[in-house]
Amino acid sequence: MRPLTAETLRGVWASLLLPLNSDDTIDFARLRDQVGHLTGAGLHGLYAHGTAGEFQTLTEGEFDQVNGLLAAACETADLPFQLGASHPSAQVQLERVRRSAALGPSAIQVILPDWLPLSDREALAFLTRVAEVADGVPLVLYNPPHAKTQVGPEQLADLARAVPALVGVKSAGGDKEWFDGAGRSGLSLFVPGHFLASMTPLGARGSYSNIAALSPAGSVRWYEQIQTDHPAALELEVRIAEFFATHIAPLQAQGLSNPALDKFLAAVGGWADAGTRVRWPMTSATARQVAAAQVTARRLMPELVPASW
Repeated sequence: MRPLTAETLRGVWASLLLPLNSDDTIDFARLRDQVGHLTGAGLHGLYAHGTAGEFQTLTEGEFDQVNGLLAAACETADLPFQLGASHPSAQVQLERVRRSAALGPSAIQVILPDWLPLSDREALAFLTRVAEVADGVPLVLYNPPHAKTQVGPEQLADLARAVPALVGVKSAGGDKEWFDGAGRSGLSLFVPGHFLASMTPLGARGSYSNIAALSPAGSVRWYEQIQTDHPAALELEVRIAEFFATHIAPLQAQGLSNPALDKFLAAVGGWADAGTRVRWPMTSATARQVAAAQVTARRLMPELVPASW
């Protein structure tokens, strides 16, 4: 698989969601079906082991099995794929990077070790060694708002200069000042899916997308609309925001995690049998909450959730 660069890393990427049995084991038959749907959805690429993939709950055997499934499917479909090697432990993460690199992904996603905040020097030391172990596979830094170590635009530029393997960053984005600063890093800037229309003019190149969790093919159509009819794309973003305010914000207020919310979106979209169950001790959305949200989604966003589904 051809390695990604800061110039070629773009578009809408979908995360694998773990279909779980009642004992919290992974249902790999349902996962294969999910991957089969995603490889045919027109997405720019797929990735495994982001937050939505519940990476912190995986055993190393499960991690390797998911990687093998995704790598084989994407190679057959000639579709770029990324493997998330993220883990709160730097030592575990380094070994995940080593095993991931052997599968030849388009890039590997990593986080800064997450028990204690790192100094700038420590963050550089971490990424430098990860790049050595990745052995030529590009890196994408995942720096969500809840990360212990927050990387600002100036530090991002410093890291990009010092670690040439770093080609992209996945973050919450920001305002024009943030994008102007982060853009000086030369990295491909990826932002939350539901802000993609408004953040693209500021400098966003794409999204590891929660909208792809709702509707893989629909998220691609919206991305294309962002490029060709930006006012219409912004209008859809307003309706997406209304849906999120009505159904996502209340679940967040109840304490549901991001993996639970992404599985909730996939259940609302109805495109895959991922289920809403998340691993213990996290709380899952209910079938009643999904059914209520489907009514709203079909009314507000028929481009993403058609009434015929």
